[in-house]
Amino acid sequence: MAEIGFIGMGNMGYALLKGALKVFPPESFVFTAKTKETMRKVCAQTQVPYAPSNAECANSCKYVVLAVKPQYYPSVLKQIRYAVTPEHVIISLAPGITISALKEILGSDRRIVRAMPNTPALIGEGMTGLSFRREEFSEEEIEVVHKLFGAAGDYADVEERLMSAVVCASGSSPAYVYQFIEALADGAVKYGMPREQAYLFAARAVAGAARMVLETGEHPAALKDKVCSPGGTTIAGVAALEEYGFRNAVLKACDSCYEKSESIK
Repeated sequence: MAEIGFIGMGNMGYALLKGALKVFPPESFVFTAKTKETMRKVCAQTQVPYAPSNAECANSCKYVVLAVKPQYYPSVLKQIRYAVTPEHVIISLAPGITISALKEILGSDRRIVRAMPNTPALIGEGMTGLSFRREEFSEEEIEVVHKLFGAAGDYADVEERLMSAVVCASGSSPAYVYQFIEALADGAVKYGMPREQAYLFAARAVAGAARMVLETGEHPAALKDKVCSPGGTTIAGVAALEEYGFRNAVLKACDSCYEKSESIK
């Protein structure tokens, strides 16, 4: 019998499985996917077996990771409703769908963990927000959940009311960072740099700046000030970003992201 089952093998399900295989053996897992083609492909790549149905996947493991898009939750929950028991640990990756809403469908005694990872989990650089009612779980079960998401990067336990904020800060934000890297590269290409080299410089700058925040513990504003020499090139660029609403655009993106997350039911 497997320990952890994945229902859904899209970008996020696959990223988490790949990360988890660094610390769990393949026989710890079972999965299902939307198509037979995907199941055969993932099985060949990971050596992880697949189950013939979502119900059988849930029935053959203790930890069930729901890695399908929110719009598919009603049908998937209906399929596994009678396969999961109070002994299961159900891990939901869907934004907006609360623990209470899941308990209403699956049963009030079902034990739910809400998780919001991001796609850098695929290379072990993910960040996951986790929310659960601690009193419902043993320390061993919490340790397994932490181990699963720790294998894909880092994680933090947060209050459930903050889960949509997690979507803003890390769940959706890699897309914004990719847009920023693309824009930086376009700026360098505009002045003659070859595109591949421009992507390298821009991506390394973003990665290095992020590492500086994490490793120094300094406020981002203080680190920004250290780059901005009086009358220099950087402060000129910062002034232009302020003039054209860079900060406001990011805040508005977070507002839209948060509102969309909260509207998912």
